[in-house]
Amino acid sequence: MYWIYGTLIFIVGAIVGAFVSKLGQSNHKQQKNIKKELEKTQYELEQSRQELVDHFAQSADLLDHIAKDYGKLYEHMAKTSKELMPNVPAQDNPFTQKVSQLEAVRSDNDTQGQPLDYANGATGLFSDKKEREPESKAG
Repeated sequence: MYWIYGTLIFIVGAIVGAFVSKLGQSNHKQQKNIKKELEKTQYELEQSRQELVDHFAQSADLLDHIAKDYGKLYEHMAKTSKELMPNVPAQDNPFTQKVSQLEAVRSDNDTQGQPLDYANGATGLFSDKKEREPESKAG
């Protein structure tokens, strides 16, 4: 009689184990699919970010070209307006005023370039000059 109970318990255990195993496999497949989808989405996001960076780099380059061409156009208009209207005073010519503003902007941008990686003459230990003493303020 005990062997019948043992056999029934074994059969019920096998059925429950198979059922649990089947549920576990479907969850495992679902997890794999979700993981693949996540990796694909992360890859697409990284591609989109890179495309965005490339887009802004190209846009900045195009805007730089537009600004340079805009300056050249104003210089051309100022030059030809002086040639075609020699009797007009400089303060009445709108192009000469705009060109002077553009030149001021250019000179500001030129001073903000990269710093030089060298010094003029000997410096530090190799300098023949003595350290300057602080100047006294005349009050």
